[in-house]
Amino acid sequence: MSPKELIELMVVSGIFIVILFVSFVLKGMSRKLVRRLAVFFLLAFAIFYFVRPYWIDIQIEKKIEYIQVHLEERYPGETWSYKKVPHREVGYKHLNPYYIGVIFENEPEVEYQYFARGKDDIIQVGYSIKNDFLSDPLHLE
Repeated sequence: MSPKELIELMVVSGIFIVILFVSFVLKGMSRKLVRRLAVFFLLAFAIFYFVRPYWIDIQIEKKIEYIQVHLEERYPGETWSYKKVPHREVGYKHLNPYYIGVIFENEPEVEYQYFARGKDDIIQVGYSIKNDFLSDPLHLE
């Protein structure tokens, strides 16, 4: 479990405990209403917790489409491949899954990191070089 998930669980647990405490203070119909609110809160968090990885996958695919269009306009005639963060696997949760790695075929030792906020807002956030002897990356933006 990543630190981010641990903090989320602590915050949700704290809110749930406060809602339950309030339900014990209240009487009658209010008590039932607040307890239903607590159950609804837990169900909403459980749904959010289990749906989030699928939502991230959908967002990543949209961002790859935006980056594809950007690269086709900027580098016509070239080919490239994408490298995504395996955010569902253990050991990768600390990495940003929205950074898309692009490896150009004519420059395989350099991986460029792109981030897309939208269709028209795509930036190159960095790059990494496998070979230390490479002087200047060709596709630096």
